[in-house]
Amino acid sequence: MNFELKPMALADAAAHPCDALLVLVSDDFAAQMDPLSSLAALALKHKDWKTQAGKQLALYAPPGIAARRVLLLGCGSGDARGVQQALQGCAGVLQDGAVARAAVVFAWEPAPQAVAAAVREAAAASYIYTATTTKTEPRALSRVSVGASNARTAAVRTAFDAAVAVAQGVEFAREWANRPANHATPTALGKAARALAKAPGLRCRVHGPAEVAKLGMGAFQAVAQGSAEPLQFIELHYSGADAKDAPVVLVGKGITFDTGGISLKPAAEMDEMKYDMGGAASVLGTFQALALLRPRINVVGLIAACENMPDGRAVKPGDVVTSMDGQTIEILNTDAEGRLVLCDALAYAKRFKPAAVVDIATLTGACVIALGALRSGMYASDDALARQLADAGDEALDLCWRMPLDEDYAQGLKSRFADVANVAGRPAGSITAAKFLQRFVGDAPWAHLDIAGSAWKSGAAKGATGRPVGLLVHYLLGLAGQEGTRAKKAPAKPTAKAAAKKTAADKAKAAPAKATRRPRKTV
Repeated sequence: MNFELKPMALADAAAHPCDALLVLVSDDFAAQMDPLSSLAALALKHKDWKTQAGKQLALYAPPGIAARRVLLLGCGSGDARGVQQALQGCAGVLQDGAVARAAVVFAWEPAPQAVAAAVREAAAASYIYTATTTKTEPRALSRVSVGASNARTAAVRTAFDAAVAVAQGVEFAREWANRPANHATPTALGKAARALAKAPGLRCRVHGPAEVAKLGMGAFQAVAQGSAEPLQFIELHYSGADAKDAPVVLVGKGITFDTGGISLKPAAEMDEMKYDMGGAASVLGTFQALALLRPRINVVGLIAACENMPDGRAVKPGDVVTSMDGQTIEILNTDAEGRLVLCDALAYAKRFKPAAVVDIATLTGACVIALGALRSGMYASDDALARQLADAGDEALDLCWRMPLDEDYAQGLKSRFADVANVAGRPAGSITAAKFLQRFVGDAPWAHLDIAGSAWKSGAAKGATGRPVGLLVHYLLGLAGQEGTRAKKAPAKPTAKAAAKKTAADKAKAAPAKATRRPRKTV
């Protein structure tokens, strides 16, 4: 789906041809002399509608308005959160097969964050999963115009471009996390990563079982050994800065299906364990956004992908395995497999001498109990990194909450038969899982995002959310010193002949631009 940003006040929106016009109205609404203002003012006067966030009033073919359908949407104070709430209830319109072109217009001069929220929520509301269905109609919506009176300002354009890239990354992550395990195998994830790496600045390497064995990833191998599907260790690189600049490493848990192994899960809702690769999906979605935004930063993505199955070769409770960095692990519960694949990926990450390491995993049900679905659990060894991630989550409306990492929590991981056990009992289960991972990180600033509650919705509307792609992208843009982005297409290098013909005036113009380039921030 294509998004476009247009300078558009309410008077302009009334004449804008589209199938559905979504009019965002804040508490500070002041009617002007135009048809949309008149409609909103009349509805407010008769108390048929309110500007409270989430309140809607649907109209059909109103006089003087080009759009066939009009939806008045209350946004409360008009901040990004209000815009998000207003558009969350618009799936019925944006997914309608009769709506091919839609427009979202602000009745006030919005902040850049509000424009970004409009893009992200319109994209989310219009998403339809069709990969393995035959009866569902494909998404008819092909273009969404976002109209704001201040659309020509650099800040709004920058926020819009970033939001479009995030929306595409979120959709990519949702799509892969929604696919059934037989359509999203470790091998399929590897192919998806290779396809992403065709974009400029990206490259990919996929390590198969033999290479993983050579690396000594015994914990990762142990999880995969009960499955007929071969494991894949996916390594993505985005190069947007100088080669000498230390990268940020993103590590994603890629359990494409989790039965629990020998410690078998209950049958109820086990189908949802296809989303246990939500961390891996978020890494792929983040790289999709990086390819579009091209920020001045280096990023490595590592995905340990396999299935956790209970056949005759499967690892057993009580088995002891050796991780890549030489630590031995007693596997007391085979359903605590995510930390086993992650620990080897984290050990591998140390070879890049990273500026920071962030792992993302649907790791524990304990985090769902602690935080529900609103916020991802965030554990960090470094205060500055924790602040950066929390601020990025606030900016993207992809919230997280810092959890404790006291060393005393690690006491329960002691083992008589190995260096460490993979579980420490039910109390503080999300924290002890993070403490387990911390043993394998090394000296780099590290954070762990437990997205077990935030990456998936259960119930009638079950499906992947694509979180925390927004948080990760905004975090990386912040590190790059960019509120905005580069052009999506790099300019072609001039030939020697063309360079020789360049005028002195052109050179004079180019010099100050180079001198005023924003310096790159480092961690």
